[in-house]
Amino acid sequence: MTRSGDASRRPDAPDIESLAAARRDEAMAANQRRLLVFTGDRDAGIDAAFDVVRGTDVPEDEVTFVTSREGFRFDRVEPRQASSLLGTTRTVVVLDAHEDFSPNTLGRVAGAVDGGGLLVLLTPSLDEWVSRRDSFDERLAVPPFTVDDVASRFRGRFASILRDHPGVALVDLDAQTVERDGSYSQGISFDTPVPSVPRDRTLRFPHRAYEDCLTADQSDALAALEALRKSEQAVVVEADRGRGKSSAAGLAAGSLAAEGRDVVVTAPNKRNAAEVFVRAERLLAKLDKLVAGSADEFDLSTPGGGRVRYVPPTEAGAVAATAETDALIVDEAAALPVRLLASFLDAPAVAFCTTVRGYEGAGRGFAVRFRDRLDESEYEVTDVRLDDPIRYAAGDPVESWAFRALLLDARPPVDQLVADAAPENVSYWTLTPDDLLADEHLLREAFGLLVLAHYRTEPDDLARLLDAPNLTLRALTYEGRIVSVALLAREGNLAAETRTHMYDGGRIRGNMLPDVFTSQLRDEDAGIPVGYRVMRIATHHAVRSSGLGSRLLSEIREEFEADADYLGVGFGATPELLSFWRKNGYSTVHLSTTRNDTSGEYSALMLHPLSEAGHELHDRHADWFLQRVGDVLGDALSDLDADVARAALAAVDADYEAALSDYEWRVVVGASYGPGLYTTAPGAFRRLALAHLTSPDCASLSARAERLLVRKVLQTRAWSAVADELDFHSTAQAMRALGDAYEPLVDEYGGDVAHDERERYQ
Repeated sequence: MTRSGDASRRPDAPDIESLAAARRDEAMAANQRRLLVFTGDRDAGIDAAFDVVRGTDVPEDEVTFVTSREGFRFDRVEPRQASSLLGTTRTVVVLDAHEDFSPNTLGRVAGAVDGGGLLVLLTPSLDEWVSRRDSFDERLAVPPFTVDDVASRFRGRFASILRDHPGVALVDLDAQTVERDGSYSQGISFDTPVPSVPRDRTLRFPHRAYEDCLTADQSDALAALEALRKSEQAVVVEADRGRGKSSAAGLAAGSLAAEGRDVVVTAPNKRNAAEVFVRAERLLAKLDKLVAGSADEFDLSTPGGGRVRYVPPTEAGAVAATAETDALIVDEAAALPVRLLASFLDAPAVAFCTTVRGYEGAGRGFAVRFRDRLDESEYEVTDVRLDDPIRYAAGDPVESWAFRALLLDARPPVDQLVADAAPENVSYWTLTPDDLLADEHLLREAFGLLVLAHYRTEPDDLARLLDAPNLTLRALTYEGRIVSVALLAREGNLAAETRTHMYDGGRIRGNMLPDVFTSQLRDEDAGIPVGYRVMRIATHHAVRSSGLGSRLLSEIREEFEADADYLGVGFGATPELLSFWRKNGYSTVHLSTTRNDTSGEYSALMLHPLSEAGHELHDRHADWFLQRVGDVLGDALSDLDADVARAALAAVDADYEAALSDYEWRVVVGASYGPGLYTTAPGAFRRLALAHLTSPDCASLSARAERLLVRKVLQTRAWSAVADELDFHSTAQAMRALGDAYEPLVDEYGGDVAHDERERYQ
């Protein structure tokens, strides 16, 4: 698309070129960025964007349009492909928000504008935009709701911020008026920290690496990363977005490889690690140490065996623990779950680089959820923080605008205000979206806790919280401060044609439990009952493990008992989480048979029935789960963690009948009390193991004995592997231990035939 026209402007029309030139000059002088917003007709907005480019004389290859429109002579990116801008910089980025606008897209686009550059936002008339519907609203309209049920609070709040935030120029193209010229000079510092080689320590990395640092902060971070040259060292690098932590990590990786060391780099995906490899490749090339590979291949080799290579996070822990690896660098660590982060603690040396405030993940969440494990490990931990922006100067108004609009800096209450909160002195509240919108402080506290609850909270989640018709929020407060929060998604009550569509393989948004039950587990009636799924639950870190989460779930259960058929939850299965939900009345009904690509965990689905219909749904799925789980553990779930299997089975609220024949009982008794063999009838041993593991309180077995049942009997591992994992001296000792484990099961579950057979050996 070319410019729609160069017709003469009305005499009183805004001079877009002059306005853009003024903001560009101001941005360049301060090495900051400015935001220009053009509201009104879409074609007029695109014309205005062309005026911006012409008025600022920016080269075409430094301009990107993010729009669904086609035909531009400039670089164009589809809004849903905005993540491709991560790690890149542009002088002018134009975001067309008339179609397919989402908060995620805005966050990604804003980060691509370089210091001295302009972010241009094209929107409908702000008053019209608030009530307008687009494809993002359609994604929020999960069945049985329609797009007419989607609210517009996020855009209303967003429009309000555009009208009053410093450094934002606002032009109404329909009215041909400049509502705000966006002039801004407050908070500007012209004293950019000069990078220097730290002088208070002996440095081992090449001097060239320090010369490539852009700020003193980055130089200090690189010096701290020199600790990776030694084993049992861990470095935590924290920074807001755009501070150069990935570049520092890349310089460290290149420096280590130049010494002949093998460096594994991991991140949520390759895209997140791109900057690490770009900087490592550039440094190695300057040092004349690059002999093979490229940043595009995410694999670099140096003379003497040095290497920098990307490994997916689900594999990085195992790879880093091998003898060949010298160090592991984890970029965007906050966007990875704790289980994966913990798996990295077997590396010889490890660096965790994490974004404190940004859509990639929440650094505070990383600190709260994982930092204790790191501090308790054998590593000597070094902390370093980068505060100085790399791409633009401090005080940048576009950064503060993005933080405010997308709540990237949302935090729960400070510890001191909630330290005395306990189950007996808190209050239960329904926090409606209107309540949150009316109280920015309340919104920040609630969203801040939700950020800590999950490792991948995104700006889109803020819009869902405010506008999605299927979501509702409940909280516990202490003296007016939020200390625990649960986000619930209403599911079910689906029309017959929708249920048939799911049964035939179609995907339905926002109905996770009915979707799995219907499409995977072949229950076409699963979408009839109404349930509330606990999407996220979080308790303030200052009062965790004090019973507040259980108190909140108890209040939710009491509130919805008369209005829903069941409560449900789905999560990456860990023994701790399974035990928590079991304690709160939830029962296992499914374990996924594939691992999550990011977390590396198998998902567990659990239900807490409330009505007769809910009990019927729960009971049939609990029964079906028990019918299949023995076979699945020997197949798709053969690598499931033994303690996860134990906890999942213990949380099944259904009776399991072992149903052994007289012959099978004689075999089991012979293998436990006498000279018989487990291999004679493994199916009988499997059924008896399931009977115990689903009711572990009936017979007394140690945790090690139960792991033996899982690994050998249910997952059919080789004796040598079982003996090695469970620390038996030999396979013979493991075999004897299995027989010993079945003695109390014979005593508990065996009838007359089994007990008579037992007497022969006693």
